[in-house]
Amino acid sequence: MFFGYMKSTPTTYVMQYRDGEVVREGAGLSFLYWKPATTLVSVPLSSADVPFAFNEVTRDFQPVTLQGQLTYRVEEPRRLAGLLDYSVTPGGRYRSDDPEKLADRLVQAAQVRARAVVQSLGLREVLVHSDALESKVLAGLAEAEAVKALGVQVMAFSVLSIQPTPEMARALEAAAREGLQREADEAIYARRNAAVEQERRIKESELATELVVEERQRQIREAKMAADIAVEEQRSALMERWVQNERQSADARAYSLEQTLAPVRGMDWRTLMATSSNGGDPALNIALAFREMGENAQRIGELNVSPDLLRSLMSNTPPRGNDPTPDIDPNTGRLGHKPTKPGRAAVQTFDPRDR
Repeated sequence: MFFGYMKSTPTTYVMQYRDGEVVREGAGLSFLYWKPATTLVSVPLSSADVPFAFNEVTRDFQPVTLQGQLTYRVEEPRRLAGLLDYSVTPGGRYRSDDPEKLADRLVQAAQVRARAVVQSLGLREVLVHSDALESKVLAGLAEAEAVKALGVQVMAFSVLSIQPTPEMARALEAAAREGLQREADEAIYARRNAAVEQERRIKESELATELVVEERQRQIREAKMAADIAVEEQRSALMERWVQNERQSADARAYSLEQTLAPVRGMDWRTLMATSSNGGDPALNIALAFREMGENAQRIGELNVSPDLLRSLMSNTPPRGNDPTPDIDPNTGRLGHKPTKPGRAAVQTFDPRDR
């Protein structure tokens, strides 16, 4: 049969060539064509995922393996068909392996951009900043002339795994493990320090409370002391006032006594004794007589004292008789008046002036 029928999907761009010219093209076309004089070109427009895995060296000369996938779609099928052979047989098979080369070229372009990014970063940065790596490679592919020439749009560049060498992985794991252990120890120490700091604050608060209590107690003691001092000062003022009053009272009594004794100050005491209320007491008179005899002993020639008088003077019992005789009170030592029995005491005095 010399006639064929072409039916494409909406995601397939079909071009019909006859005599070296495109007579029909578009996505999702269906038509009859003359096989001996027609060449069909079928370019898929749907997005495709291409896995990749390549080894690179970081800035610190550590090898890493990047694994992921590249997503692209054909944006200009006519340009792509001009660079690669996408012609198909009447059975729908590609006449060459050029469609498979598109994925290789895109992976190579991605590897070139990824190598430039990885070599500018250290191993740790590559391992922990894969998102920055993806964004830089994707931006580089969007600006790549080789990708633009193919008429392809790179939709995504995804890094699924970044693996260092096993030795370096173990070293990084050990370093990370030690770092985590150190952070755990630091957390324990921080907790202990926080506990110690809290304990110190509690002790400082207790000491501050004790200081406040001591200050209050000191203030109370000072207040009590001030009150006692005030009481003592008032008591001292009271004593001074009392002494002053007593002094004034004594001065008043002295002045009264002085004024009372002023009229009799120049009088003889004998006269005063005689004029006193006890001046008529016989015992007092006899005592005065003995005093006079004692004072004028040089004038007395002879003194006769009767036994009755002497007994009455030496005894506490009153003498017999009616003559008044002095008696000495043993308790007070004063002379009293007691009646005596009949008899008299003859006192003979000697005065030298009588010679």
